[in-house]
Amino acid sequence: MESQQARLTKGPVGEHLVKMTVPVFFGVFTMMLQGFADAFFIGMVGDWELAALSFAYPILMIVMSVAIGLGAGTSSVVARAIGANDPVRAARLATDSLLLSFIITGSISFLGIMTIDRLFLTLGAPEEMIPLIRGYMEILYLGVPFVVVGMVGMSSMRATGDTRLPSLLMIIASIANIAIDPIMIFGFGPIPAMGLKGAAMAALISRGAIFLGTIYFMSHRLNMLSYEKPSFSEMKSSWSDILHVGIPAAATNTIIPIATAVITAMLATYGPEVVAGFGVASRIESVVLVMFYALSAIIGPFVGQNLSAKKSKRIFQALKQCSIFCLSVGLFFAAILIIYRDTLPLLFSQSESVIEAASLFLLFAPISYGAYGIVMTMNAAFNGMGKPSPAVVISLIRMVIIYIPMAYILEIYFSMSGIFIAYATANIISGIIAYRWAVNSVSGQIEKMD
Repeated sequence: MESQQARLTKGPVGEHLVKMTVPVFFGVFTMMLQGFADAFFIGMVGDWELAALSFAYPILMIVMSVAIGLGAGTSSVVARAIGANDPVRAARLATDSLLLSFIITGSISFLGIMTIDRLFLTLGAPEEMIPLIRGYMEILYLGVPFVVVGMVGMSSMRATGDTRLPSLLMIIASIANIAIDPIMIFGFGPIPAMGLKGAAMAALISRGAIFLGTIYFMSHRLNMLSYEKPSFSEMKSSWSDILHVGIPAAATNTIIPIATAVITAMLATYGPEVVAGFGVASRIESVVLVMFYALSAIIGPFVGQNLSAKKSKRIFQALKQCSIFCLSVGLFFAAILIIYRDTLPLLFSQSESVIEAASLFLLFAPISYGAYGIVMTMNAAFNGMGKPSPAVVISLIRMVIIYIPMAYILEIYFSMSGIFIAYATANIISGIIAYRWAVNSVSGQIEKMD
């Protein structure tokens, strides 16, 4: 078993960032590719099923935002415990986070199953589409507690600075998901064709594998599970520390899919095909944004360990390097997506309405992806500092104060294009705010510790 050391407080900053980001990139990329494959296979079943998947997407993201928040809270407190050279406390926090995650997400899944019909009718889904959506969501909700516990466990692993092992688990599970998808969706041998339900079953099986693998390696390789029964005060202390970051981090990430659900309802007035096109464009976007997701996954542990070690210069350097990278990569992919905006949607649908909506989104949104990457990275840095409130405020500014109101206003003058222009504008403004705020916060945190 490995003893946990503050490995991120020494050595070249850039080297750490690269070594940590590359494995996470491949892990997240394969997960995004799995979502890409889902949309591809479901698109072969029909545009109606593709639209149902698109209606479900923001709700799934809301649920997964809870996982991201709990993971951020866990990563932050575990990284700071390791940075303070307290491996016993780190193991206690990691263990208690798994139980907390299971309780919270189990409750959410129960409520989710009870409200499927009412919720999706409110989002503008046609009544005749509800049975299709219900069959898909019921299966996914049942697996959510195991999915989230696995994700939180992997956040504990990354807090140590080890990103290879959790990324390997993600890659294996995602490849398995892609392999199982067509079998479950279209049927094979004794397995009947299940359509959209099949995509949910494939996800359930693969994510269950992540859960089992995470628990095994946390216990037998990383020595991050404590089998001693905690006192009530110990567990209360652990849960309080995790939720101090976890609740605001979950709120930060939940704001995005809630706003996306509002935008989906706006687009539903143009017809289910337009919603399907928006869903296709969102899947393409998620693959492009993989590197930024990877950066946001590793910057929290880096900031947390160096903050506890009072090494502010290393944090400043990391934030600057991450921002330059986001802008460079963002502009590169923006050029590619704008050029191929009419071609990529053809992978999912031949419907003219679906392709037109996806192409329109890819004309305006990509120019802002670099700024969006900065927002994600800086928000994760705030969580790493144990100071999650600014991330919540920035997300509110981006989605609630800028994006939604501007989308309603610009839609009046530019129709559907106005909605997507508003999205790009919100990303750019929020990126500037996030970077300045993060740099100033590091200085303030170090001064308080001195």
